[in-house]
Parts: sequence; structure tokens; C-alpha cells
Amino acid sequence: MRKLFLTLFYSGLSPKAPGTVGSLLALVMALLLLQIIDTTTLLLLSLLITAIAVKQIDIYEKEVGRHDGKEIVIDELAGMWLALCVAGINDENFYIMAGLCFVYFRLFDIWKPSLIGKIDRDVKGGWGVMGDDLLAGLFAGICSAGTYYLYATYIL
Repeated sequence: MRKLFLTLFYSGLSPKAPGTVGSLLALVMALLLLQIIDTTTLLLLSLLITAIAVKQIDIYEKEVGRHDGKEIVIDELAGMWLALCVAGINDENFYIMAGLCFVYFRLFDIWKPSLIGKIDRDVKGGWGVMGDDLLAGLFAGICSAGTYYLYATYIL
């Protein structure tokens, strides 16, 4: 059950780009959920999943003996969902914002600039695994909102 959760329904076991596969699944799940819940609830779910994941990652890392295995992609879910909430996804901007959040999140998660990289390098355990993706999600949400604002102001 732990592996199912941490690998986000085994999407993290993808032989190619498990982080991207996990992020894409997280995005699809969020878009489906946002049909029946609002962004505030999605944010709260992201925080709840983060709290559970930190503990479960600590246990899993002790079992397998390594930090931040590529198969762990529950952090991508928390980061993607945070990005969508921060960006202010709504009915008017739904698909554009989803695309922007996905691109920015993957960019920050792979590139790991500034504090994102510092957390990834220096923080161990569950908080290290989750922390860099949460910060990547925060930055992705801010950048997505800014990009959409510029698009809506100057192009539409």
C-alpha cells in the first residue's frame, strides 16, 4: 500500500521520465477533481497528502536504504496541485493555466534553481523529498499566474 501511494499508482515506476509521468497523472487527477471541488479544497488535500507522504517517505527510505528514489512521485502530485492553486486556476483559464503550471513545474523541478536546489541537496528524509517539489509548485504557480496575466492583458 505504501508503494502504491508513494509511486502514485505505480506511475513512478515508468522506465522513462517517472517524474514527468507522475506530474502528468497528478495534473489529470487535479483537473478531474476540480470538476467537483474548489481550489481551496485541492490545496487542503495537497497539504494533507504532504503530511502523510513525509512520514511514509521516511519509513520507505529506511526500508530501501536510499534517499529520494526516482520511483517516489507523490511529491510531484503535491507540487502540481499547489501550483494550480497558487496560479488561481478557474473555469475561464482552466486549460491554459493547467498547461502553464505543468510546464513551469517540470522546469523548476528538473532545473532546481536557487532554494529548490538547496532543499533538494541539504534536507534529508521526507521533508527533503517533498520540500523541493512544494517550492517548485509555489514558483510554478506564481510564474503561471504572471504569464497568464501578461497573456490576458496584452494578447487577448
